[in-house]
Amino acid sequence: MEQAARMRKRGQINVVLKKYPDQEHALLSHQETDVLEKPEHVAYKKMQQELNEFIGLKNIKDFMKEIYAWLYLNQKRQDEGLKAGKQVLHMVFKGNPGTGKTTVARLIAKMFKEMGVLEKGHLIEAERADLVGEYIGHTAQKTRELVQKSLGGILFVDEAYSLARGGEKDFGKEAIDTLVKSMEDQQHSFVLILAGYPKEMDRFLKLNPGLPSRFPMKVTFPNYTVKELLLMAKKMVKERDYQLDNRAEDTLKDLLTYTKEKQEEHFSNGRFIRNLLERSIRSQAVRLLEEGKFEKVDLMTIKSVDLTKAFHHTDVRIE
Repeated sequence: MEQAARMRKRGQINVVLKKYPDQEHALLSHQETDVLEKPEHVAYKKMQQELNEFIGLKNIKDFMKEIYAWLYLNQKRQDEGLKAGKQVLHMVFKGNPGTGKTTVARLIAKMFKEMGVLEKGHLIEAERADLVGEYIGHTAQKTRELVQKSLGGILFVDEAYSLARGGEKDFGKEAIDTLVKSMEDQQHSFVLILAGYPKEMDRFLKLNPGLPSRFPMKVTFPNYTVKELLLMAKKMVKERDYQLDNRAEDTLKDLLTYTKEKQEEHFSNGRFIRNLLERSIRSQAVRLLEEGKFEKVDLMTIKSVDLTKAFHHTDVRIE
C-alpha cells in the first residue's frame, strides 16, 4: 500500500507518495461516507469514477479528495460569511514518464470546471519548443499567447526543467519570467502545472529561487510496481482482444523487473508497457505469417518469444 506523506512549510503542500503498512493506512485514511453520494458532490464523483479506471495512482486519489474538500469547504465558509480568500492552485508534478501526470492534470481541469473554479476546464499541453522563440522578444510573445489560450483552464508544461538548461543567456529564462508575470497578473484565471523528472525538477526549482513559493502544491508520482505494470499489461492486452500465455506472463515479469532496475530514474512505466506490447503484436504477426497459423486462438495469443523479440528492439540492452 502507499501513503501520501505531506509536509506543510511556508504555506506549501508537498505530496510524496510512499509505501506504508495496511494497518497504518487504515488509521490515517478517512472512510467514504454517504455524504459524498449527494448530488452536490457530483464533481468529486465524476473525477473519482474516471480515476478508478486507472491501475495504481492510489494515493493520488487521496490528494484529489483533499483538493476537493479544501475547495468545497472554502465555498461553505464563504456562504457563512467567513473569510474565504482565493487559493493559488498552481502545481508542480514530479515523476517519470507514464506515471499518470497528464491524466491527473486533465481530471483536475474537469473537476475545477465542475466546481466553478475554472471557466472552461480545458488542458493545454506544452513543452519547451512551444514557449521558446528564436530571437529576442519572440519567446515572451509565444509564452503570452499560450497563456492566453489557457485562460479558464490549465497550462501543463512538460519537461519544464528544459527551460533553464541553456543558462542565463538562453531564451528559456525569458519564458520562465513571462510565466511568472502571467501567474501574478492573472493569478486566478488559469492554473499552471510544471512537470518533469523528479531530480531535474528539483534542480530546476533550486536554480530559480522565486519559483517554489509560487507553487503551493507539489506532487511526486512514483514509478509503478511490477505487479501494477503486469495488471496494466493484462488490461491493455484484453482491450485489444489478445491474451498472454503463462510463459509470456513470466517473461514479461522478468523483463519488467530487469528494466525497472536498469532504468529506475528514467523508467517510462505505462509508456514502456504500451510500446512493448505494440511491438510484441507486430512480432506475433510476423511469427504467425511464417508459421501459417491463423486459428482464432493463435491470432489472440502473444507468446514469450514475441515479447523477447520485441524487447530486443527497445533501447534497453541486456549486458
